[in-house]
Amino acid sequence: MRSVTVKTSATYEVLIGSGLLQKAGEAVKKVISPCKAAIVTDSTVVHLYEETVRKSLTEAGFSVCTFVFPAGEASKNIHTLSHLLEFLAKEEMTRTDMIVALGGGVTGDLAGFGAAVYLRGIPFVQIPTTFLAAIDSSVGGKAAVDLEAGKNLAGAFYQPKLVLCDTDVLQTLPEVVFADGIAEALKYGVLGDAPLFEKIAGGNCRQDLEEIIETCVSMKRDVVEEDEFDTGKRQLLNLGHTFGHAIEQKSHFQMTHGHAVAIGMHLIAKAAEAKGIAEKGTAATIAKALEQNQLPKETEFSPAEVAEGTLRDKKRRGGTISFVFPKKIGACEIVKIPVEEVEALAKMAMES
Repeated sequence: MRSVTVKTSATYEVLIGSGLLQKAGEAVKKVISPCKAAIVTDSTVVHLYEETVRKSLTEAGFSVCTFVFPAGEASKNIHTLSHLLEFLAKEEMTRTDMIVALGGGVTGDLAGFGAAVYLRGIPFVQIPTTFLAAIDSSVGGKAAVDLEAGKNLAGAFYQPKLVLCDTDVLQTLPEVVFADGIAEALKYGVLGDAPLFEKIAGGNCRQDLEEIIETCVSMKRDVVEEDEFDTGKRQLLNLGHTFGHAIEQKSHFQMTHGHAVAIGMHLIAKAAEAKGIAEKGTAATIAKALEQNQLPKETEFSPAEVAEGTLRDKKRRGGTISFVFPKKIGACEIVKIPVEEVEALAKMAMES
């Protein structure tokens, strides 16, 4: 088993290894005294892993209840959050009780936001069941829901007490779901680790899963410790996300987050080359890595449609939006683009 320590406004461990679901109760007990635990999970994961986690928590002395919501990004909204909060109140959860987020990024966001605002904050634990959630969204303390106007527009910074990444669970993911995580892992490679990018680009991610998760989590840990509240360096983690979120939303969330980020990463690399920011061939290298891992690289939406969705992005600051431009594989920079130039940037990316 591997462990990464995150030291932010709260210090916690990210444990990575085999069989952690069965050991969840004992692991949680080391950081949170036995209490009432509300497992938050979706309609898919509940049938796969809820019983295992419930049994482990119960054997460790926790009293368990479960909140289930319909699987999918469409559930990550203020209405589901309201239902969760009402459930917690009905269950008479107190400030010494806790939430367990069991699932992917949507579950982690809902559970984390619920934990942040219920009774002004109760403890919560992340147990990610997707590759994407394990390497990215479960770590760092960002939690949010989508509004009709855009993605992740209501949320909080709220750190978990513990993160448990069971690699056995990730190994059984369908290829299309696993590929979402590959897109995020490639992002980390482009950001600051060329050897990581090369390893993942080869299409054999599952063979070195523990090492890859540890590397990505450690990279995110370093960024988050320096900029917990996303005012500077942490914005680098949005590589591919600005166009990606717009594409994801325009598809009415029929396209998954990782696949949309893959497209966004390729588009911004093409724009960076066209602007003379990126080394020649950077976009082609990213495109080849995406193709090797069955990830998309282009969108059917027009530059105007992508720009329209981008202008609603939470990274907008007044009259500018921050974009992360690759300079080469392993190095990126943040560039503020005036809002009136975003459509031209999208057009440049799609036509170059």
